[in-house]
Amino acid sequence: MKSKVSIIGAGMTGSTTAHWLAEKEIADIVLIDVVEGMPVGKALDLQEALPVVGKDVSVVGSNDYQATANSDVVVITAGLPRKPGMSRDDLLNTNAEIVRKATQETIKYSPDAIFVILTNPLDVMAYLAMKVAGVAPHRVVGQAGILDSARMRAFVSMELGASVENVHCYVLGGHGDDMVPLTRASNVAGVPLDEILPADRLAAIVQRTRKGGGEIVGLLKTGSAYYAPAAAISRRAGSSISASRRAHLPGTPPPRRRAPALAGLPPAPPAGAAR
Repeated sequence: MKSKVSIIGAGMTGSTTAHWLAEKEIADIVLIDVVEGMPVGKALDLQEALPVVGKDVSVVGSNDYQATANSDVVVITAGLPRKPGMSRDDLLNTNAEIVRKATQETIKYSPDAIFVILTNPLDVMAYLAMKVAGVAPHRVVGQAGILDSARMRAFVSMELGASVENVHCYVLGGHGDDMVPLTRASNVAGVPLDEILPADRLAAIVQRTRKGGGEIVGLLKTGSAYYAPAAAISRRAGSSISASRRAHLPGTPPPRRRAPALAGLPPAPPAGAAR
């Protein structure tokens, strides 16, 4: 049985997330939005594109949360985007109600799902979703770590002309101006950034990383970033699905352990193996 990812919010980020997920054939996908017909149309358009690229997943759009039933991962992207001059915290009150409703509806139909949150202000919205869903902290994650680290990798690659495959950057902390890019741990092919870049250029990259989302908002004027956030979400969702496949889920029989080897004897074969 294929895994299932439900995306709440079929705007630019939600629909682009669906695109990334479908390309990777990570799971079947459900797009949910309050705008009548819009998620259905986007899902159908994406479904019709999949034969072109040779991918085989189901993409369904709906205005009804019941379509999300039995999701392995619920992604919440719904919410108002920033406008030029706004901070993420300026969206708090409006987006809190949107995230609260999305969490209440999805946990009802998918009580064992993992939640991946994108809606800003991200850290507060992830905490709100955890409280509303009443789930353990490890079941609600924000995508900021992947996104902010990727932005820093992009800026270092642009600065040095190095392949992103050789650039490794790590950003901790909140998704905002207080994030902490780890310049000494970040490296290019194992060489720390502070040994490669002049201090002023490295400081500029750190600052640009912290302001990465705002820079794009200022350029777009009428929206916010979606390609990079969507790619980060698809990576996070894929990791959650892979981990859940390996984990022992509550309510299922525990895996049978192999008997320990006795001195001088080979270990017992796994249960069900030919003898």
